[in-house]
Amino acid sequence: MPTTTFSIRMDSDVKRELDNFCSEVGMNTTTAINLFARKVIREKKLPFEVTTKDSSPFYSESNIERLTKSIANAKAGKVTYHEPLEVEDEESMD
Repeated sequence: MPTTTFSIRMDSDVKRELDNFCSEVGMNTTTAINLFARKVIREKKLPFEVTTKDSSPFYSESNIERLTKSIANAKAGKVTYHEPLEVEDEESMD
């Protein structure tokens, strides 16, 4: 199979750490990058989850919908008041 050269820019500390890791597991960085590329091609996806820093269950579509309904109920006066509960700290229970 013919090969080609693939050049990328990478932070020098990241490259050094990647080289060290690859060496520790008995391969070189080229092999690791080839493994990554083959997995992406085979699975048609990245082998890890890519999210934004704001990716949080709080901002999920279902939670936003629930919050919107709760706000609408509060504005319509459909709320139930609950007394706060006092909860003992685990340390104070010992």
